[in-house]
Amino acid sequence: MRALLSIHDVMPETLERVEAILDFCARQGIPPLTLLVVPGRDWQPAALARLHELAERGHTLAAHGWHHRIPRFGGLYHRLHAAVISRNVAEHLALDPEDVLALMQRSHQWFIDHGLPAPSLYVPPAWALGRLPADGLERLPYRQIEVTRGLLEVATGRLHPLPLVGFEADTPTRALALRTFNAVQRRRARHGRRPLRIGIHPDDFQLGLADSLERLLQSPLEFIPYRAAI
Repeated sequence: MRALLSIHDVMPETLERVEAILDFCARQGIPPLTLLVVPGRDWQPAALARLHELAERGHTLAAHGWHHRIPRFGGLYHRLHAAVISRNVAEHLALDPEDVLALMQRSHQWFIDHGLPAPSLYVPPAWALGRLPADGLERLPYRQIEVTRGLLEVATGRLHPLPLVGFEADTPTRALALRTFNAVQRRRARHGRRPLRIGIHPDDFQLGLADSLERLLQSPLEFIPYRAAI
């Protein structure tokens, strides 16, 4: 089975946990993977130097929102989304279309301003893109956007549905729901012969589905870069 592997929420305060996950992946023979970086956090020189080192080791840097926190709720849909899925991280859902676009552009520029490789992939926090202006895609500097359902090809606007598994099981209810969801998604990947997206969060190896995550990463998988998925 082919797979896309990413680590979410790469911030100064999560770097130690992210690097521990990368060490685990390296021991399994997993090639460099995609790191979803949150630009708007307090990136001091020492943390930036570690990020540069990760990029030099071959890991792909992607843009992942700006603050990864919401200033307010954007309406009823956002409140429901937060209650079921995203809690307080889906910052796009609190913004109007032009502000979503500006955030995504600012996120891309941050990498350039700090001498890091310009990201071709953007992943909104909680995979919640929200609303863009009518001409928003053509104004974006990215090649791909990852959303809940799959990968959005920016040049064409085409959505490529891809199965997704996650392991952020910080309550027993979430653990049960994610075990069921992940089983369905893995069947979709096998039967549909489509790459499986594996999203890891920094605390996943200390949460309720750590055993399931370890078994998956130790199973026979062909890891491919995002650019090869569509």
